[in-house]
Amino acid sequence: MKNKFTIVIVLMVSTLLLLAGCGTSKSSGSSEDNTFKVGLEAGYAPFNWTQNDDSNGGVKIDGSSEYAGGYDVEIAKKVAEGLGKELVIVKTEWDGLVPALTSGKIDAIIAGMSPTAERKKTIDFSDNYYTSNLVMVVKKGSKYEGATSIKDFNGAKITAQLNTFHYSVIDQIEGVDKKTAMDSFPAMRVALESGMIDGYVSERPEGVSASAANENYVMVEFEEGFKTSADDTAIAVGLKKGSDLTDKINKTLAGISEEERTSIMDTAIKNQPAAK
Repeated sequence: MKNKFTIVIVLMVSTLLLLAGCGTSKSSGSSEDNTFKVGLEAGYAPFNWTQNDDSNGGVKIDGSSEYAGGYDVEIAKKVAEGLGKELVIVKTEWDGLVPALTSGKIDAIIAGMSPTAERKKTIDFSDNYYTSNLVMVVKKGSKYEGATSIKDFNGAKITAQLNTFHYSVIDQIEGVDKKTAMDSFPAMRVALESGMIDGYVSERPEGVSASAANENYVMVEFEEGFKTSADDTAIAVGLKKGSDLTDKINKTLAGISEEERTSIMDTAIKNQPAAK
């Protein structure tokens, strides 16, 4: 009798634990289903940046007292609204965005990311939500300020952000002194200010942002520029392979006119924090 009673008690406890576990799982899943976790580095103005409050539409960064603002954040808001979910911004280093997506830490990358052929091997992309051109950011008063062609940067110390096609196109400059790729745009701006580099490659919005926010920087646009593909200069939402969000996100993006996109970018450039 003692053994039978013990077995009954064990079964009852096991059943209660199982029910408790199921209840917890259901609650957690419900919470997750109502959020749209977006990864971005919050350091690539005017696409995205970090700020101290919610001014100009800033969104609180998950697990931080800081906020994120910029073009990507405004697009993320519209996408989250289209999905009927609560937007959660997850600040992530550029090099960690794709791993964060594939591991399920975030639901999407909205971070000024181009849908390159190399990235498409690992993740999927939405339709484009912005298209830009490549420029060079140099120091005001330098001999490169008046450059009109990438040929003018023969012998120049040039870099770009790590793991971007910006860094690979530097090889198109004959005789260039290609420096080690850097983790972020703020780091490149510091390197430019100190003279460690003569310039860095970026997309036009970042070039406009840098030169508008700091009088020591000048954006150089080219008559004879870099050779790039359409995917290289486009910006799209990064998603997991086979994501069921792709079609829904594309529908939302299709509803944002070119005029509205331009207006959002102009506002982002105006509101961006001062470059360091």
